Amino acid sequence: MLSVYEGFFSGGARIVHSDVVLGLREGGQYQRVLSVYAEVHREATRQLMEDDACYRALTAAGVGVGSLGRTLGGRGDSAVFSGPELAETARAMADVDVILSLKEQPLSLLNQAGLPRRPVVVALHRSDPENQGPALDELRTAIADGTVAACVCCAESTRAAYQAAGVPAELLHVIPNGVDLVRFRPDPARRVALRAELGIPDTAPVVVLAARYAAMKNVPLFLRAARAWLRDRPDGHVLLCGAGMTGANAELGADIADAFGGECPPAGRVHLLGVRRDMEVVYAGSDVVALTSSWGEAAPLCLIEGMMCGAVPVTTDVGDSSAIVNGLGFVTPPDPQAVARAWDEAVAGRGALAPALAAARERFSRTRMIASYAELIDRVHAGATRPSLPETL
Repeated sequence: MLSVYEGFFSGGARIVHSDVVLGLREGGQYQRVLSVYAEVHREATRQLMEDDACYRALTAAGVGVGSLGRTLGGRGDSAVFSGPELAETARAMADVDVILSLKEQPLSLLNQAGLPRRPVVVALHRSDPENQGPALDELRTAIADGTVAACVCCAESTRAAYQAAGVPAELLHVIPNGVDLVRFRPDPARRVALRAELGIPDTAPVVVLAARYAAMKNVPLFLRAARAWLRDRPDGHVLLCGAGMTGANAELGADIADAFGGECPPAGRVHLLGVRRDMEVVYAGSDVVALTSSWGEAAPLCLIEGMMCGAVPVTTDVGDSSAIVNGLGFVTPPDPQAVARAWDEAVAGRGALAPALAAARERFSRTRMIASYAELIDRVHAGATRPSLPETL
């Protein structure tokens, strides 16, 4: 199998997809990855493929990862591919049976004329296909051409949105996101370690937002809620993790200044952590995992990872978030005061919700997710290799 990525950069879709690739390899499938871009400039962050945690995990497991060497945000940012780039893609496709496309963006490459024809399974991870630029048109083109054999939707909201956008229902298969339950679990030692690192007292309530700095994440709403909550909880702390969540991001700095009315946030209680490679530690050290997104989300990985580490989820009603946290956390309107109140309820109810979170672990299992991918890929492969019947005379 070949998986085609747009690039290696911070985001839940790449984490899930890379985990699927690793799981399929563990199950005996030969896996290879091709990335269109080797370097990505976004979320006020320069992200090199070789520095990415997913890239490192894949190569450490023996998965071959190559790229076309482009820079997203540089001169190579184009849907026009050169002869050498197409030749490299053809070589990567030559001996594979099925191709996995991480989201619809790589289809601009796979739709190029002259490449080998292979059945493509497209992994869809959003609930707003119309906001994906030309990518939706590339998906429609690949479907019309007969190249796309199936689409994996990580959420029911994804299936509904893409069906409404014209993707045939029979191509859309829902496989909910899952996580490694060995890695993501409540862990008192990790909780102590994070709080010691950040200078947070053991008993202080902690809220974490794990998100890249992007408009859909509605970081200003999180910050306004943080101001209200920190004002009423003098012992509280908030953490912001992800690409662009650093003091070097001037736009984030402006958001913070605006949310706090031009005042400095309470000293030492707003922590900008940037990209972390130890999110299991961050979540285990937190009491609440927050999501304040306005659109685009499908099955947010941060909610699942945070819950599996014992943090209570508090989310806006976007994508499948409400269904994911049903009985396990809280859903709020996009109002700072309502969000802050829900954080308080989550902190107070953390102990009472712990049994429900523990009972839900199997539902969010990586093993279940990978087995479902494997079964779908086997069906696609079997359909592609089935001999055609002779025409009736």
